[in-house]
Amino acid sequence: MNRPEAGRKPRPIAASLEHGRANPRGISPSMAQILAAAPHRMMFFAGATAVLLSMLWWTLALAAGTWSWAHWPQAPIPTIWAHAMLAQYGMLGPFIFGFTLTVFPRWSGQPELRRGAYVPVFIGVFGGYVLAVIGLLDLRPLLLAGFALLLAGWLYGITRLLGVLRTARSRDHWAWSILAALTLGALGLALFLAFLLGAPPALAIAAIRIGTFAFLMPVFFTVTHRMLPFFSSSVIAGYRVVRPAWSLPAAWLLLLAHLLLGALDQPRLRALSDALLALLFLGHWIAWQPWKARRPGLLSVLYMAFAWLPLGFALFAVGGMYGEGNYGAWDMAALHALTVGFFGSMLVAMVTRVTHGHSGRPLRMGAIPWFTFFALQAVAIARVIDSLAGYGALAYTLTAAAWVAAFLPWALRAAWIYLTPRRDGRPG
Repeated sequence: MNRPEAGRKPRPIAASLEHGRANPRGISPSMAQILAAAPHRMMFFAGATAVLLSMLWWTLALAAGTWSWAHWPQAPIPTIWAHAMLAQYGMLGPFIFGFTLTVFPRWSGQPELRRGAYVPVFIGVFGGYVLAVIGLLDLRPLLLAGFALLLAGWLYGITRLLGVLRTARSRDHWAWSILAALTLGALGLALFLAFLLGAPPALAIAAIRIGTFAFLMPVFFTVTHRMLPFFSSSVIAGYRVVRPAWSLPAAWLLLLAHLLLGALDQPRLRALSDALLALLFLGHWIAWQPWKARRPGLLSVLYMAFAWLPLGFALFAVGGMYGEGNYGAWDMAALHALTVGFFGSMLVAMVTRVTHGHSGRPLRMGAIPWFTFFALQAVAIARVIDSLAGYGALAYTLTAAAWVAAFLPWALRAAWIYLTPRRDGRPG
């Protein structure tokens, strides 16, 4: 990963920063300059920070309700909506921008982006996120300003990615699928901002559902569709690559059907699209031959993470067949299987791989990523069971705290890596 051009010696990080106009010749790079040396550094640092900050606030908000803390500042909006928006857009969004701003030029055979293309994205997306979190402490003007800045940074990032794809020599359907999902994510943010400005609450609900099923789900499936067979074929002898061209459009169609039928409160019709999604994702998991991917660990965790995806939509389908309304017990179990189980597990698996590969470290899991990954499996299982059994507020609070405990060592280690030079002295 991050290979130098053929016939050229890799530049040390100071030279790399000088090329990015961040460091005069002969001066050791500062921590800020190291952070700005590559888009994945800045955006992954933002994401790692948000992984802890979002869930710490959510844990404290739940604890305040569980134990009736009289002086805990109340959020200006329903806390469950704030949690959903900041976890989806503010926590996972930076990781997705860090990935796309890094790989889109590589996928299209173009030079790496310069700092002017990604630093404003970091300022907007992360700065807006931080303002919004502070705004949740009963500071509505900051909440509004935060989401406005977050949307501005998001739109700037989309324009830079669009510029890369428009000048590419060939059409990459994976990249365009991700860009379409990011554009729908911008729509979700715009709807939520409209709600904060006084529009009907239905727009906030739409923004949350768009974030899950039209932004995050297409992005995660598209990346997996492209990268998991590629990673497998690079380490497994005789591996058969399966990446059907029809499955991305099919997944998009069924995910949009889930959104529409959910908005129309048609659970039994929605159950059909959910059952088809479960079969689609299960078929891919089997076609990708997980039994061949027991080693190395960085590959096996991708398959374990993906297994949550068909399970989540199977749970959605069961709830719909029972005629359950939107977000009853089965839907909440399904939602946590997807968000905590699939998104969370895939986040640890993919980001660990990219972080190690782009910092000169061996491509292996290591003790801290393994701890976080398996602890997260326990949290996901607990949330699914609790959603079905209804253990109550205390169980919900404890599982939120367990998320923070699971991610704490991983996020701190990752942040330290992004703030220090590569081990091998190469740029980026």
